This record gives sequence, structure tokens and C-alpha cells, in this order.
Amino acid sequence: MSHHHHDGHEHHHHEVEPVEGSWQDPADDRPIAVARRRFLAGLGVAVGGAALASAGAGEAAATPLPTNRWGTPQRWYAGDHHIHTQYSGDGQYTVSQQVAKAREHGLDWMVITDHGGVAHQKFSLDQVTPDIEKARRSNRDVLVYQGLEWNIPGAEHATVFLPPDRHTVDILRAFEAGYDGGILSTAVANGGKGLITRSTSADGEPYALAALRYLESQVLSGRTEIALMFANHPSRRGVDSPHELRGWRDAAPGVAVGMEGAPGHQAAGISKASGGRGGARGYYDSSPGVDSHPGYAPSATENPYRTYGGFDWMTAKVGGLWDSMLAEGRPWWITSTSDVHQVFNDTLTPGPQDYDKTGSKGAPVDSGVKQTGFGDFFPGFYSRTVVGSRSRSYVDVMRGLQAGKVIAVHGRLIDGLDLRVRALGEGDNQGVTLGGRTFVKRGGSVEVTVEVTGAGGPNFAGVVPRLAKLDLIAGPVTGPVTDRDTLSAPGTTVVKSFEVTKNRSRFTYVFKDVPGPFYLRVRGSDGRKLTSDGGPVMDVIADSDPWSDLWFYANPVFVDVI
Repeated sequence: MSHHHHDGHEHHHHEVEPVEGSWQDPADDRPIAVARRRFLAGLGVAVGGAALASAGAGEAAATPLPTNRWGTPQRWYAGDHHIHTQYSGDGQYTVSQQVAKAREHGLDWMVITDHGGVAHQKFSLDQVTPDIEKARRSNRDVLVYQGLEWNIPGAEHATVFLPPDRHTVDILRAFEAGYDGGILSTAVANGGKGLITRSTSADGEPYALAALRYLESQVLSGRTEIALMFANHPSRRGVDSPHELRGWRDAAPGVAVGMEGAPGHQAAGISKASGGRGGARGYYDSSPGVDSHPGYAPSATENPYRTYGGFDWMTAKVGGLWDSMLAEGRPWWITSTSDVHQVFNDTLTPGPQDYDKTGSKGAPVDSGVKQTGFGDFFPGFYSRTVVGSRSRSYVDVMRGLQAGKVIAVHGRLIDGLDLRVRALGEGDNQGVTLGGRTFVKRGGSVEVTVEVTGAGGPNFAGVVPRLAKLDLIAGPVTGPVTDRDTLSAPGTTVVKSFEVTKNRSRFTYVFKDVPGPFYLRVRGSDGRKLTSDGGPVMDVIADSDPWSDLWFYANPVFVDVI
């Protein structure tokens, strides 16, 4: 497959600036203008959110339009949306080094996401932009997106990114200046007094919603074709409360589309005896703090501040917070990233420059000594976010992410997954795939077919991993919650576990006499560390080899009833 397209094709979509005061003007907030922009942007069609909002809990009045049709031609592209460089105060690598590593490890796309804040906004943005443009020119086979690791006001961090276009940098610059929690909470940036108490304090929450609406307005006005936000390491410090996740999704459903199902920093749990840092996988070693949600209360048997098989508690717990959002019928997707700052056993160490004064650490320095205290892997080395897309183009890969055609994979546990969900009898008999929505007549049957391809070769630990089991998880769609801090979905369970014995396997399950709308999702494990009921084990701090407990999680499919 040759890659001879050049980026010039993607710059001529919106040559006409929106006219001030017209319906295209993002500043025009008259209800009719907003409604018309939303209609013309076709957000409901793209995301499947509008149909649901008007029809309640998956009960559609007319025959619904399926999304993410199964069998539609698409290819799979592996990537990573959370990557740091020397332009983060705690980073060290150059953009070109990260791009070269991503390419070496088989990634098709990546997002540069240096930390937002005063120095980044003031100095780094102007330095990283030419580096990214240069990396695009010299690496035709890796899509290099420009993004930001946003300090969400009132909460954790998030990846925000856009496709390359002539307004991309301007939009990112204005977004960071106006809405980054690090800037809003800093006195010097705001004429002597911070606008919010702390980056994570609750008084920042309205700014987060305004920020997402700002990004959505840039899409609706045509200044950018698409903009996406994924919440990063969501339960690491307990500051992403359930109502905030729901609020982000509602504020801009075409922009705020998901969260890291598995955080980066996966090497941090390797024990000191094995030559590692002896920390926690994902740096998930905190406990409740002043801004943490009180519902995330650690107990002897369950700790929301830890990873489970390397995945965030919100994702790993069946019937947990992720499921509580899916049970509302809300599209909310999960990913898996490296969050690479400093790579385990690398000899490079941070450059000598004063980041606060220059916005850069400078080029890294070779210490000549393997750094066992570093907790990260390079992009693509361990974590992959695999996306179904029509083509290997910047906008199409983002559309795949937005549509939930996404699988989060650790350690090359699988090389392929084909999920088909279709009605038997009356309903949609072509069916849909990951992130999709389909329908069946009440009392009818829905067939789920999963075809899974195991690793066709070794992962970067030099081992060919073996998928041992596949779990089919499902639960009723019960509609919007009354308590926005709901963090469980009691009706969601593991419906069936399949034992995997062959490298290429096909499994079928039929939901019979379907009484109402529901959703389903699949996950898989190498089976080496399981609880008595077959779930992931809480990772042990200072003794968790990431390669010995591998999982993949696929995104859900929703089934409406007519």
C-alpha cells in the first residue's frame, strides 16, 4: 500500500470565512442561529446522539437509522492520542524522536499532547508547531496530529486535538488561553488573581463546559472540520466526578467523546527486583484528595484509585461508571495510550533548559545509564488504540474515533476483531459493528458474532501472547439518570465467557425475546491473572509486570427496540 497523498489536499474545505452575524458566525447565539447550525452540521447523524435525545431511552418512534454498518469497507489504523515531548515541563523527547518511535512500533497515527499552562501557551506552542510540520513532511506514513493535554478546569487532564488546517493553531491557542485550568488558576496570567481556586477545584467546572462549547462552535462555524476531546487517566486522582463526565458529553457530544480506558505509564509497576521503578501501573497510587469525588471511596476489596489489569477502574469494573453511562444510551468511547514522558530503561534524560522561562527542556541528554526509574513505554510499544476508518486521512481517522469504531489493546493481545450485531427476523439484518446502533422488533432476537484473530507474531516483550478468553458483557439501556453522580449500572453483567483455543476463532451468541433496548460490549484476556469470577485483578503497587496480564476492550453497540 503506497502513501503518496500529500497534506495539501486537506486544506481547501473552508476558504470562505463565516460572515459576522450570519448563522455561520459562532458568536451569534440566537436560538434560531444555533438550531440551524446544529441542523446543518448534522451532528445527530454523525454521532447518533440526536435521535436518542428525542426518543428517550432507545425507544424510537420511527424506524431508526443504523450507524456504523457492518460490512462497510474500512481499514484498521493503530495510534496513540497521548504523547509528550521536550515542550512539556516533565517531558524530554523531540517531536521527531516520538514520531520515529511510533513509526518503528507500527503506529499509523499519533497526537502530540504537551501539557497546557502558562509557559506552554506563551512559549511552547510556537516552537512545537514547526517541529510537527517538519515531522509530517519527513514521515509520510504516520499521521501526526497537533493537540494539547488540557488541564480540565475542575478535573483531570484531557487530550484535545484537531486535524491540520490553517486555523488549527489559532484555535488551540485561543482554547488554551481561555480555558486551561493551569492558566485560569494562576494569578500572574490573570492580572494578579486566579479566576478559579485550583486547577481541579469545583469552581472550574463551568469553564470546562464553556471550553467544549467553544470547540464545538469552531466545528459548527466551519473553522475546523472536527475537534475531539478524550478524558485522560480518569480515576487516577478521583477528580473526574461522574456528573462532570456526563456534563462534558452533554455540552458537546460531537467533541467530548470518551476517555482513556487504560492509562499510560504502564511500565511504572515493574518491581525493583525486576529492575523497574517499583511504583504503580499508570502512576495510579493516589488516594482521595481535597477535590476528589467522595463516591470514589477505597475499601479493602475495591480501590477506584488503582488500575485493574492495567485498565482504569471506571472501565474495568463490570456495571461500573463506564457502564452507567452506556446504560443511559450515551455513546462514550474508551482508548488506550502511552502517555509517554520518560521511557523505562532509556539512557536519555531531560535537556538542560529552564522550561518555565523557555517553554522547552531542550534536546535530551544521553546519560549512558539505563534509567530504571522511568515508567513509560514508547508509542505503540505496549498500548494501541485501533480505529476503523474509511481511509488513512486525518479527518477520517478522527471520524472513526468519534463514531466509536475503536478497540483498546495491550501487548499485541489480538491482531484483529470483527464484531457484528444484527437482528434475526424483523429489524436490521445487515447489522452494525463497534460503536454502532441498530434496532430489533420487541420480542425479537439479536445475534452477536465475534471473530477474533490472535497475535500473528511476538509483541515487543519478544513473546507471542495468547488470548485465553473473551467476555460478552451486556446490560439494559434504562435512560438518563436522575442522579448525575450515578456510578453503577446494576443490570450490566458478563452474559457469556468464551474459552479461546485457536488463533482464529468465531463465537456467536443470540439474545432471545428482547424486552427492551440494551447495549453490549466485549473484552478479552490472556487469562493469566483473573479473579474467581473471571474479572481483572487489582494491580499490586510495586509488583505488576504489564506483560503478564494482558487485556483488550472493545467499544459498545447499542440496540434499540421498535
